Amino acid sequence: MKIVDVCAFLSPHGGGVKTYIEQKLAIGPRLGHQIVIIAPGDRDAVVERAPGARVVYLASPRFPLDRKYWYFDDETRLHAAISAEAPDFVEASSPWRSASMVGRWSGPAPRALVMHADPLSAYAYRWFGALLSREAIDRRFEMFWEHLRELGQAFDRVVCASGELQSRLAEGGVANTSLHPMGVEPGLFLPERRNPQVRRELLEVCDLPEEAHLLIAVGRLSPEKRWPMVIDAVAAASRSLPIGLVMLGAGRQKRRILAQIAGNPHIRLLTPERNRVRFATLLASADALIHGCEAETFCMAAAEARACGVPVIVPDRGGAADHARGGAGVTYEAGNAQSAAQAIEALFAGPPRESGPLETVTMEDHFARLFAEYAMIVGTGRSGV
Repeated sequence: MKIVDVCAFLSPHGGGVKTYIEQKLAIGPRLGHQIVIIAPGDRDAVVERAPGARVVYLASPRFPLDRKYWYFDDETRLHAAISAEAPDFVEASSPWRSASMVGRWSGPAPRALVMHADPLSAYAYRWFGALLSREAIDRRFEMFWEHLRELGQAFDRVVCASGELQSRLAEGGVANTSLHPMGVEPGLFLPERRNPQVRRELLEVCDLPEEAHLLIAVGRLSPEKRWPMVIDAVAAASRSLPIGLVMLGAGRQKRRILAQIAGNPHIRLLTPERNRVRFATLLASADALIHGCEAETFCMAAAEARACGVPVIVPDRGGAADHARGGAGVTYEAGNAQSAAQAIEALFAGPPRESGPLETVTMEDHFARLFAEYAMIVGTGRSGV
């Protein structure tokens, strides 16, 4: 198949969408498919990535709220770019305005919306959750729910990477939802990468001895990640246990997070590790990963930790919660620092956890299953839309 992905939020500066697209460009041709990404950028350009994989950039304005991104502002031109590719299948990678544009494209190819974002959890539930129930918040955001329902009718599939997101969308009346959990990069995140020397060095950075517990946290320094809450939880748990926290991240909340750390020698904020082997080694050498965001659509960091045999401490809502199931970690009440501290204490109170045999889903597994469903839709036509 020729698969065209209209990806409105592709930034050269990184992020989960970029990681996903990079792997799609690499894996799709190996599975026998042609992959074309249509993305907004500063100028028109075509970048050949490999035989059967390329990125088509359409000159577009910068996104005013985050200038690392651009946005499609010309629907007619976007439709022309899709039609010029004569795709067998079309994807949209954002539930915002670009998805509506793709839904209105008049071409015959079936299409899927891949939910790389959960705006209700990232914004509405986080902003108003302390005051209102989710049901009350949903009623106040009925206009957005109606938008999602319209997308469910316009797309043959609304692809979700977590069971919680799929269930919530389906219960909210969004049609054609489909569950396709993502996976990790094959051959990289392995328990064998655990390195006692690396662990000792990280604990030394946290001014702690080898006998202490080592937590790692990974992700953008943005409000929805709730890093201040994570820092408070670790500080509280540290009153009864020797715990070091190493955070790997960059973003606009750096100053706020450093203020939250407030000179605590046992909590260190480091820059992201771009070397993937080194990153996998750091992850595998920790005693647990802690995460604060309940708005994850999958939570790649938690999946990578589990592939390394590292338990996770995650909120009980959102995609991160999936990775704690089956004894793979512990959950806490989303957004609650005291509950998170208790989860840390519970994890470390007993004997060290053995990772045991792991069933690791790779991104190749994910794309093989997803593209097989696309091929089935192509074969049966769009009668369900």
